[in-house]
Amino acid sequence: MKNTASRLTLGPHLYNWPAEQKRDFYFRIADEAEVDVVYLGEVTCSKRAPFFLPFIPEVCDRLEAAGKEIVLSSLALVMTGRERKELHELSDDCPWELEANDLSAVALLKGQSHVIGPFINIYNEGTLDYLYDNGARRIVLPCELPAESLQKLGEAARGRELEVQVFGRLPLALSARCYHARAHNLSKDGCLYVCEKDPDGMDVMTLDGAPFLAVNGTHTMSYSVNSLAGELEALQKSGMTHFRLWPQQVDMVAVIQAFRQALDGQIDGEEVQGRLDKLVDFAPFSNGFFHGAEGARMVE
Repeated sequence: MKNTASRLTLGPHLYNWPAEQKRDFYFRIADEAEVDVVYLGEVTCSKRAPFFLPFIPEVCDRLEAAGKEIVLSSLALVMTGRERKELHELSDDCPWELEANDLSAVALLKGQSHVIGPFINIYNEGTLDYLYDNGARRIVLPCELPAESLQKLGEAARGRELEVQVFGRLPLALSARCYHARAHNLSKDGCLYVCEKDPDGMDVMTLDGAPFLAVNGTHTMSYSVNSLAGELEALQKSGMTHFRLWPQQVDMVAVIQAFRQALDGQIDGEEVQGRLDKLVDFAPFSNGFFHGAEGARMVE
């Protein structure tokens, strides 16, 4: 049976793709993908934002014409006066709802309808209620929560909107330093935008040469690709209403279609994972956090 309460979302683009490529990506999402909510905006590095900014109006027009809900995501780490000013301007003049990924944005949006992003730490019912009372309409939960915690928070939400991350490399930590620049012996201010060389993030190796993390500018990310395809039914039962897919340089329309069919009860999680295995070839899959294990593990 189709679960009409389950909404599929496309998280904000975390990597540094050429602006025209990113524009065309969103055009295809608008025209071909059965996704309910699309998040836009620069989350990782404010230096990247000006390149895609001129395309946002036409991208939003295309998405809205296709019936997609648009949310603009804020920067995950606000540090400079310029970034604070831009955040103020965004909160004052934005025609779309905002996703707050930094506590400064949470404070600015008090009393306004908004979304809480996954970079805000939420580990208990009290924090959940505080953020809802502050004006949050929907809350995206952190990626490291196990099934038991998701169940408790789902009960505490009492039918209010909760979003969980079910596909893509997971953003694990933030830093004021740019790891990408440092890896190329460049400073953060003179980075030459070298992160553009790694459209799915730069793999990080141990001293023994084994990959174990990925770097995307100031983000430390999982090396593995999170997939909760086999846990979708459990997540629906635990009170999750929205299911986030992070953009990767794969056929995201096919990824969206697989998850859409699973949420609608047309295929099972095993079928979804089988399709993902054919689409993603740059890293293994994992679901360890959900099962209370190491995040990099894939628990059958």
